[in-house]
Amino acid sequence: MDEYREIKKGDDIMDVAAMSTMMSQSKVQQQASLSVMKMVMDTAKGNGQAMTEMMNTSAKTMELSVNPHVGGNLDLKL
Repeated sequence: MDEYREIKKGDDIMDVAAMSTMMSQSKVQQQASLSVMKMVMDTAKGNGQAMTEMMNTSAKTMELSVNPHVGGNLDLKL
């Protein structure tokens, strides 16, 4: 029996070890891509939340700077 098993398809010959190595490399590459994509998505989510906070804060600040006296006092008559 041969030391290496071979898979033959037409004129193409690929040994099992080489095919296993290629599949393993492909799997590692896919896992790395998914990890990077997850990191990018987490960063984008954080940036979106920070931008929302900044917009809310700046809207309140802008309103106070345009009308600084509005809402500062309450007139009551008894």
